[in-house]
Amino acid sequence: MVKAKFNQVQSTMQFDANAPQNASTHLVMDVESLSFSKPVFKNMILGEDLFYVAKYKTVIFKSIQFKDLGNGKYKVLGHLTLRGVTKPVIFETTFKPSMSDANLLDVQASAVINRSDFGMKKGIAGIGDKVNLHLSGQCEVN
Repeated sequence: MVKAKFNQVQSTMQFDANAPQNASTHLVMDVESLSFSKPVFKNMILGEDLFYVAKYKTVIFKSIQFKDLGNGKYKVLGHLTLRGVTKPVIFETTFKPSMSDANLLDVQASAVINRSDFGMKKGIAGIGDKVNLHLSGQCEVN
């Protein structure tokens, strides 16, 4: 398994647990900032068959709805744009009070996408079509 991390992300989040219907988030991830658990795959992953970084410099997620599931859990529905293709994605998201700062919430989110839905080739060097996305960060308490 190859893991990758975006090291440059611009993000905004508006979140109030008392009014989750008004919540929103927007992420812009710089593809060139990706680092890899197995650097030998970097050129292949950033190449034309997968991310095609020469043409597509960013990955973007913009939320359209937060569904409150209770106990700090939400489904965050939105649109993911990758390689110029935009598809709906649902992130299973958890907000917890930060242990280090009472003014912050820790945010964990995950989703699964199919690479081929975004124009990436299937079956390259044993890399599967399903990709697990994990987001983590913090947002200010309103």
